[in-house]
Amino acid sequence: MSATEIDYYELLEVSRDADDKMIKSAYRKLAMRYHPDKNPGCSESEARFKQISEAYDCLKDPQKRAAYDRYGHAAFQQGMGAAGGGGMGAEFGDIGDIFESIFGSAFGGGGGRQQARRGADLRYDMEISLDEAFHGKHTEITIEVSQTCETCEGAGAEPGTGKHTCNMCAGHGKVRAQQGFFVVERTCPTCHGRGEVIEQHCRACRGEGRVDTPQTLEVDIPPGVDSGTRIRLSGKGEAGPFGAPPGDLYIFLHVKRHKVFEREGTTLLTRVPITFTTAALGGSIEIPGMDGEMITIDIPAGIQSGKQLRKRGAGMPVLQGRGRGDLVIEISVETPTKLSSRQKELLRELQETETGDECPQSKGFFDRIKDAWSDLTE
Repeated sequence: MSATEIDYYELLEVSRDADDKMIKSAYRKLAMRYHPDKNPGCSESEARFKQISEAYDCLKDPQKRAAYDRYGHAAFQQGMGAAGGGGMGAEFGDIGDIFESIFGSAFGGGGGRQQARRGADLRYDMEISLDEAFHGKHTEITIEVSQTCETCEGAGAEPGTGKHTCNMCAGHGKVRAQQGFFVVERTCPTCHGRGEVIEQHCRACRGEGRVDTPQTLEVDIPPGVDSGTRIRLSGKGEAGPFGAPPGDLYIFLHVKRHKVFEREGTTLLTRVPITFTTAALGGSIEIPGMDGEMITIDIPAGIQSGKQLRKRGAGMPVLQGRGRGDLVIEISVETPTKLSSRQKELLRELQETETGDECPQSKGFFDRIKDAWSDLTE
């Protein structure tokens, strides 16, 4: 089972070492941009607003942020994050394990053997094209990862041999030592907390219960992913020791730059040069969209360089949602550099008929220059 998740730091457009002030400032800026009141009826903005609010709710809290930095989105699954203070879930052990890893077991009142921890989570970085991010992609990856030893089935013992109770801790997995007025409890150094000792280690895995083997996995990339999107393959991480549950595999996506389009969320941007005659008289142009269809853009007469035209619904798909973003075309009026004699003649005729009213911005500028000069000479 896989889940697609967007990195909280990517959502807020901050680095992972950003301080509380930077995170708060980034959240306010994005919240104002995507707030539903400023974008009425826009489901994309509403979804984005919910995502950045969720990201800020996590990163503004030091405890939640620490858990997220260590475990990612998995820290708030299996009953941990929704209530803001629930248990870590079976995936990360209980809170006692955290104190034990820092202070030892002096805080624990138990005495039971230590449970085998789940395997480590793994990271895999994948680069995809913008076209693949638009359409989605089904692919396979091959990685070398620790998997349960088939010879001993994860037990760590050579087939035909067994285990016996640890003599050091009498099967408890922990030993106690007197230190002044305190009794300190620690993991047994002989059985490493398992309470049992293997009589003869498995030759295939050397008693670890797992071996490194190549693994080919299928990955489904949904349409609309972006750089920073993570896909989680549950149970495809490193195998846990001695038959413990495996960790997860996280695939981090990186979208390559496109030759024509740039991307901001679900919005695609491109810069289109047009002739000065088209800019003056108006017309239309066609550019290919990401879906392969030709997009017709109407150019109004008198358009200037830098003007942006928007084509609704011609951008990137909304990740795990409906609809598409917009395509924004920035116009660049190109001045001709190679003219024939006839074309130059026609332009001179045009120049002779100019009154200044054709270009109000130029006329207005030079009028202001004239007024400013008059004020200086008076």
